[in-house]
Amino acid sequence: MALVAVPLLYQQSGFSEHAGTRPPSRIVSLDLCTDWMLLKYANRSQVLAFSPLLYRYPVDWVDDDLPVHDGSLEVIMELQPDLVLTGEYNAIILRKRLQQLGMKVDIMELPDSLQAIQQYTKHFHSVVNNNIPTAITLQQFEYKKRTLLLLGANGIGTGTGTLENDVIVKSGWSNYVQQKGYVNLDLEQLVSNPPDAVLWSTPVSNSLANLFAEHPVLSKLTDKQQLFSSDYWCWQCPGPWTYDLIRELAEWKKF
Repeated sequence: MALVAVPLLYQQSGFSEHAGTRPPSRIVSLDLCTDWMLLKYANRSQVLAFSPLLYRYPVDWVDDDLPVHDGSLEVIMELQPDLVLTGEYNAIILRKRLQQLGMKVDIMELPDSLQAIQQYTKHFHSVVNNNIPTAITLQQFEYKKRTLLLLGANGIGTGTGTLENDVIVKSGWSNYVQQKGYVNLDLEQLVSNPPDAVLWSTPVSNSLANLFAEHPVLSKLTDKQQLFSSDYWCWQCPGPWTYDLIRELAEWKKF
């Protein structure tokens, strides 16, 4: 295994990008991904309320007693935040109305590549902490290539041209799915040409969407292959924690 240090991730520095301005102290989040970014990288005292989505998608590191708003215009206006933070695909009508009423709203574009995560992280710190993050390094893992299947709900495999593919390749694996985007997996193909390992990346539940992974054919396949699981939230919302996934996948190569 060869290790090459490459600059990938940002960490917070003490240098102010907006000299003379104060970081926002009354933040309201409208989006699950911005909830998690605030919980991970902002001071708790800065946040007035998290989005209604926070407890709909529970993760074990989120406290049980955090303030959550109901997503209504009236409640958010009553809170009088100095910054409303949201993702690009969520609460579109609500955020437009807030902007019309003079509320400061920052829309964070969801990263679709590792490079975009760097900019996403840098932008977050610039609007929330008034800090310019400084680059740190992540090891690039080089191994004899083995194929990894990223298996999602409803038997969907993740192919090339995606952030997930970047993560798989950067960690030293070869993506089993070579088609572009998200594809419906074929059980016969899986049996005739199995991957070296399978990563199950959906929430733990008994929903119909997860039944594909319990199919006898796939179960027989994974008896012979490596079957891994990972915290679903890390895949659901890309962010600085995505680099932890790269390290985790690289470690699995040793088994």
